[in-house]
Amino acid sequence: MQREIINSVLEGRDTLGLLPTGGGKSICFQVPALAMDGLTIVVTPLISLMKDQVDNLRSVGISAVFVHAGLSRREAELAYDRCRLGKAKLLYVSPERVRTDRFLTEARLWNISIIVVDEAHCISQWGYDFRPSYLEIARLRLLSPDTPILALTASATPDVVEDIRQRLCFRPGNRMFAKSFARDNISFLTRHNADKIGMLMKILSNTTGSAIVYVRSRRKTAEIAGTLKDFGLSAEFYHAGLTVQEKNDRQNRWKSGDSRIIVATNAFGMGIDKPDVRTVVHYDLPSSLEEYYQEAGRAGRDGKPSFAVILTSRTDKAILSRRLAEAFPPRDFITGVYDKLCVYLGVAVGAGYECVFPFDTDAFCQRYGIEPARTRSALNLLSQSGYIEYTEDAAMGARATLICNKQELYDLDVSPEADRVLQTMLREYTGLFADYVYIDEISIARNALVATDDVYPALLELQRAKALHYIPRSSMPFVRFVTSREDSRHLCIPRSIYEDRRARLEARIEAMKAFAFDSSSCRVKRMLGYFGQQSGDCGKCDYCREHKRTLGSENDNDATDRINKFLSCNEVWNIRDISSSTGVSGRQLDDILQHLTDEGRITVVSADGLSYRTLC
Repeated sequence: MQREIINSVLEGRDTLGLLPTGGGKSICFQVPALAMDGLTIVVTPLISLMKDQVDNLRSVGISAVFVHAGLSRREAELAYDRCRLGKAKLLYVSPERVRTDRFLTEARLWNISIIVVDEAHCISQWGYDFRPSYLEIARLRLLSPDTPILALTASATPDVVEDIRQRLCFRPGNRMFAKSFARDNISFLTRHNADKIGMLMKILSNTTGSAIVYVRSRRKTAEIAGTLKDFGLSAEFYHAGLTVQEKNDRQNRWKSGDSRIIVATNAFGMGIDKPDVRTVVHYDLPSSLEEYYQEAGRAGRDGKPSFAVILTSRTDKAILSRRLAEAFPPRDFITGVYDKLCVYLGVAVGAGYECVFPFDTDAFCQRYGIEPARTRSALNLLSQSGYIEYTEDAAMGARATLICNKQELYDLDVSPEADRVLQTMLREYTGLFADYVYIDEISIARNALVATDDVYPALLELQRAKALHYIPRSSMPFVRFVTSREDSRHLCIPRSIYEDRRARLEARIEAMKAFAFDSSSCRVKRMLGYFGQQSGDCGKCDYCREHKRTLGSENDNDATDRINKFLSCNEVWNIRDISSSTGVSGRQLDDILQHLTDEGRITVVSADGLSYRTLC
C-alpha cells in the first residue's frame, strides 16, 4: 500500500493509511516530503521515536529537526529558524507543542507541504491512547487549508477510523488505504500454565533467533532477564527508568545480535525496525488487543515464520480487571495528586503557565506515600484534561553547540583540560557551529586524554566562557503546566476523559480476556474481526493446530475402520486394491499400514513392498 498512499498524498488528497506494525509507515511520508517543495510537519507522540527518525534521516543527508517541551528554549528557536529559512525538509513535533501560541505563530511563516499525523488513533476518543492535544492539529489546516493531511496508524477499529477523519477535518475526495492486518507468517499461540517461567524457558530454548519478552513492571524485567541468564540464555532487560546510555547500549547489543533476548516493558519496541525477531512472548497480558497486536507484530518483519506467544495463568483475569481501577483512580485521588504536584514543584495558585519542570515520579510518590501506578494514571488523566503535560518518554543524550565564531576560539582563556576537550569536540563532531550535536562525554575523555570526571567541569567552563552551550544528558520525566495552577475545587475532569474512557477500557479489557482465554474458535479470525476485517481460520494459531490434530485423528479412525473392513474380506492384496476400495491414499494410507504392520495384523509379501497378506 505504500505506493498508493504516496501517490494519493502527491495528488494533494487527505489520506488515511492503515498499515500493520512493520508495514513501513515512515516511507509513506518521507518520500513525498522529499519530492515536494516546502516543509513536512510530522506530529508524533513519542519523543524517543522523534529522535531516532531525525538521527536516521540526518545520517543519510536529509535535513530534519524536532521540537518538544523537553528541549531548551535555544534548541527550539534554532529548529524554528531552520524551518523558516527553508533549511529543514521535515519537522517532528509533539502534539502538545502544536497547540502553543508560539508554534502557531512560527508556523504562519513556513511553506508547509504536508501535515502528517503518526499514531493517528491517538486523536480518537475511541482509541486506546487518546491524547486530547491531538485535537489541536486541525488548527494547522486553518493556517494552510490546501495542504494535504496524511494520517497513519497500525491499529484502528471502524469507529476510530471514522473519528480520525472527522477530527482532522478531512476534505471531500479523501482516500483510505487499509492493508489487511493479517500476518500470515506469525503463529499466534496461547499457553496456559501456572509455571510461567518454566514455560518461558521451554519456549525460548526450543526456538531460535532474536526474541522479545514483554512484562508489565520494571522490577520483572530485571528478575526474568536474570533468571534466563542463570538458565544459560543470552538476555538483557529494558525499561523507561534506565539512563539514555543504558537504553542505547542494550538496544544496540540486541539489534546487533550480541544479545538474543530482551525482556522489556512496553517502553521498548516503538520504531524498532529489527526484521529478524522470531519470537515475541507476552509474559503479562496487555490491556487491549490494540496494544497486543502492535507488540506481537514486532515478530517476523522479514516475512519469515515467527511466533507470538501469550502465557496465561488463572490469576491473569483478575490482574486485568485490577488494571481498570489503576488506570482510573477515584476523582478525589486525582485532585489530591494535582495539589501535591503543585506543592512539590513550588507552583502557587495562578502561577506556572507554560513552565516546564524536571519531575522524578518515583521520588514524588515516595515523599507522599502514594502508589506509583495510580499516580501515573492520575497524571495522565490531568494531561488529557488539559491542565498539565506529563511526559515520561523524555530521555535525551548530552548535546552542545558552539555560540562563538571561529576567530573568538583563538582568544579563549580556559584551562588546559577545557582546551583539550574543545579541540577534541572540533575534531570529532561536525556541525557544532550550526546546530546542537549529540556528544559522548566518555568518548571525548578518551580522545582528549583527560579523566572522565573532568569532562563535565570542562564543558561547564567552556559554557561560562561563552564558547558553547552545553545541555547534560537527562532521563528525567518532565511536567509542563498547560494552564496556570487552578484551585483544586475548580478542577474538572470531563466525563469524556473519565467515565466514557473508563467504559471503553473495560470493553477493551474484556476483548483481551476473550482473546486470551476463549479457545473455541480461531484466535486470528477473532482478532481481525475486532479490527473490522473478515477472514477465515488462520490455520496456525493454537486453536487451528488443535482442530487439525483432532480432525486428523477422526479422519484416521474412519479410514482405519474402512481398511479393517477390507482386510476381513481379503487375505492377499496390494496397495492399489486397498486405495481404490477404501478411498484412502498417500501419507495417510502409508501411516495406517505401517501401524497395522507394527501390530502384526499384516505383513509384506512382495519385494516391491506393494503386496500384503492379512495375518489375523
